[in-house]
Amino acid sequence: MSRRFVFVGVTTGASAINAIFPRWRDALGLPGDAEIIGLDLPPGAPAEDYRRAVAWIRDDPEVLGALVTTHKLDLLRAARDVFDELDPLAELLEEVSCIAVRDGRVLGWARDPVTAALALDDLDAPVADVLCMGAGGAAAAISLVLFERGTRRLIVTDRDPDRLAHARALHAQVPHPDTGVEYVLVGDGEPHDRLLAGLPAGALVINATGLGKDRPGSPLGDAAPWPAGAVAWELNYRGELDFLRQARAAGARTEDGWRYFIFGWTAVIELVFQRPIGAQDFERLAEAAAFARPGGTT
Repeated sequence: MSRRFVFVGVTTGASAINAIFPRWRDALGLPGDAEIIGLDLPPGAPAEDYRRAVAWIRDDPEVLGALVTTHKLDLLRAARDVFDELDPLAELLEEVSCIAVRDGRVLGWARDPVTAALALDDLDAPVADVLCMGAGGAAAAISLVLFERGTRRLIVTDRDPDRLAHARALHAQVPHPDTGVEYVLVGDGEPHDRLLAGLPAGALVINATGLGKDRPGSPLGDAAPWPAGAVAWELNYRGELDFLRQARAAGARTEDGWRYFIFGWTAVIELVFQRPIGAQDFERLAEAAAFARPGGTT
């Protein structure tokens, strides 16, 4: 009997994690028969598909648990009654990114805030003024961490008014007396350029839109006026990454999403396999995964 770690996504076969996981398994001393199994579902799949997926994770004796990417909100919405226990962040964010089966009980966690906190520590950038382009699940998790760290001004944008409304409703449940939040409905290009122009020196600018990865382009125009000393954080690590190209051309400090990707996976692995992963472990795992990084390790 092998021990299966399920990856619930959209195109799981294309992920670098398939090549990385065997090296991490050995580095962490996980069971030698542990393997990663992809489960592809289209975005916005029927509720019954999500219910079947969680039921399979629960009932297959070889499955230890799962990491969930794109489907975090929809999966919990469709299969909430299948879970025996959710952590407080899963309840707050109404999403599940980590599933573990223990003694027949299905447990769920939202690990994105943990990932965001680790990644922001690693980034070591000022967070007084932040422009977060995109209001999806990753952006919501990052916003909670920014509240904890006393961000003065947070601008959250999205093309979808429902996502902005969801972000506003989430923020209404979380005290953030030190942070003024602005919610901006945007189209392409120019609105983001104007917001960027209004930022002070040293601002943190986050691309959480997906543009430059699954869809071509950037939320900014090439002539967007970057503030002095800005830090550009791209949550993606593969694709054209036009946002990072623009930021580098403007002299901004840049960071892609590679280590964010590693933080996300390790935050789930340590719960599914009940194997704590400390800072030294993390650096060993980052080194072990470097071969799979698109474009090399720079």
